[in-house]
Amino acid sequence: MAFNTTIFVDIYFLRPLALTNVFKWANSLIMNTTKYTIQAIEKFLKTNKIATFDQLQAELGNPARCTVFRKLSQLEYLSSYSHRGKYYTLRSIARFNPLGLWNHRAVWFSRFGNLLDTAQALVEDSEAGYTAGELKSILHVKTKHALTQLVRADRLQREAFDSVYVYFSGESHIADQQKKARRDHLKRPSASLIVANPNLAAEEAKATVLLFCSMLDERQRRLYAGLESLKLGHGGDAHIASLLGMAPHTVARGRQELMSGDLPHDRIRAPGAGRLSQEKKRQRS
Repeated sequence: MAFNTTIFVDIYFLRPLALTNVFKWANSLIMNTTKYTIQAIEKFLKTNKIATFDQLQAELGNPARCTVFRKLSQLEYLSSYSHRGKYYTLRSIARFNPLGLWNHRAVWFSRFGNLLDTAQALVEDSEAGYTAGELKSILHVKTKHALTQLVRADRLQREAFDSVYVYFSGESHIADQQKKARRDHLKRPSASLIVANPNLAAEEAKATVLLFCSMLDERQRRLYAGLESLKLGHGGDAHIASLLGMAPHTVARGRQELMSGDLPHDRIRAPGAGRLSQEKKRQRS
């Protein structure tokens, strides 16, 4: 019988080589599976507090997007309601204020989830509803579009008060109570700052307060405005901001700092302060 060289080469050289390549491929899959662990994401977020998707992907060694999301889904994570939801953190990292909000370097997160769910939760829990401007001062992002979506989905109600839409709970019995509180609020006198002399005219009181504020530094003005807002209660941020010529979110920040007790004593700006850049929308041609 003639010896077939081709069969000999196939049996003794090519087939073992093919099997070796298969083993290498399988081994690489095992190594990659081990490499893409949730521990890597967890450690990175605990170190940096927040991260974008691209940062998490790079930390894992640039796997497919679905791999990163699969690992995130195994953690109790949150996505930001500001900055178009592009930042991520862990629920265990967030230190929520009494309203259920937390921010790191001006990136905002909510215990309620995205902007729609957060806006609804805050309106539902409010004493007298919110205008879009009032809610913006609390959430630090524009809310008009989200509120409109919630009304169209029957998740909230709205009604005009003094030519401004006010948003109320989607539950009629709660909304009725909120509307009554809103009407009572509008009956309050416009000059409601507490001053030492109750007979002092409103304009004199305003001039006195403005003179006092001019002697304060940035942090002191913010905290003083927050204190006066707390005295007024609902709608205080917008009222004090208008009175003192400040942005409503600055007053809200001072109020939140007082409520949280997070008050550095030796700096005007907190360590590491500074906003992260927000992605701007490109105009369509």
